[in-house]
Amino acid sequence: MLREARLKFTRELVGTLTIQSVSSDGILINDRLWSETVALTTQEIIENWPPVMISELTEAHFSMLLEHRPELIVIGTGKDGEFPPRELMFAFARRGVGLELMDTAAAARTFNVLAGEGRHVAAVLYLD
Repeated sequence: MLREARLKFTRELVGTLTIQSVSSDGILINDRLWSETVALTTQEIIENWPPVMISELTEAHFSMLLEHRPELIVIGTGKDGEFPPRELMFAFARRGVGLELMDTAAAARTFNVLAGEGRHVAAVLYLD
């Protein structure tokens, strides 16, 4: 009996940032290790993300990311799930930009998949 094999091919976009790993040491992005919260788009790392708790985030914190016109921003909350203020969710909805929160490892995987599909995605990744 012959089984049908289905393969999924994905292309790696040249010049796209890739999150290589998330560990207790930090977040490895294109061979550079970040040991603090980091924000990025598919093309650029946003330096010096403010040391603000997720529960205190406002729309203003995302101004540099929003300049890149992402269709979705993924927030990695560390190991534990946290929620941003309701007003932040409403502000993103009014802009027509998706905002998703998940643990940081899942956010990194989601970012890589969407970036690999050529989507306009951004991420903010918190360590524990």
